[in-house]
Amino acid sequence: MEAGTARQVRRILRLLGVVVLVAVAAVALGTLVPRPLFGRSSDEAAPRHILVFTNPIHTDIAVPIDDAVLEKFGFLLDAGIEADLPAARYLVFGWGSKAFYIGTPTWSELKPGPVFAALTLDDSVMHVDLAGDVALPQPAVQRFEVGEAGFAAMLDFIDRSFVRGTAGIQRIPEVAYGAYDGFFDAHGKFNALAGCNTWTAAALREAGLTTGWWNPLPATLNWSLGLYNRPPGQSDGVQP
Repeated sequence: MEAGTARQVRRILRLLGVVVLVAVAAVALGTLVPRPLFGRSSDEAAPRHILVFTNPIHTDIAVPIDDAVLEKFGFLLDAGIEADLPAARYLVFGWGSKAFYIGTPTWSELKPGPVFAALTLDDSVMHVDLAGDVALPQPAVQRFEVGEAGFAAMLDFIDRSFVRGTAGIQRIPEVAYGAYDGFFDAHGKFNALAGCNTWTAAALREAGLTTGWWNPLPATLNWSLGLYNRPPGQSDGVQP
């Protein structure tokens, strides 16, 4: 009986080892294989910039606020996001798991239910926040220069992520992290394989940047961004 149990334990350990190796290989390949595979060739100047904010599990895209951006996202003003405040410099967009995003404002409020929902299949939300002046360089922020057409395409991608009902965009009531942010229902289902960082990567590709083929983690997304979008004369994707 003991010998049989030992054999079962060894089989389980070998299986776990194979699973870990496959996961590591998938993440490595997802980071190193570029998407699009053959890159882009464009002579378009890069008059616009965007920022990518990173924390240990999540990435956001910060878009500089100007008159055209305020017009594009005027529905956010109507919903109470005060993007026209004098101190506001960026609109910050993130996509994620509805249960986890709303239910975990801080790490101290982490609960099993939202984690389970995020790891399986959950509805998604768009989180919109404001940022003021951002000092660079800093480890949690990357700046990228993009062309006007790519910038517009990325804004269209972000805009399409919001669910529109008969009354237009609807803010989720009484849910926010602070005084200047809000949550909105979004298109798509969230899961561990197609999560917030794969959404960020897709938006950045619309802007004309190259990412890894599959970037479920902030670290792998940032590695691939630095690898394939390094400005001439720069050692990484961060601009001063």
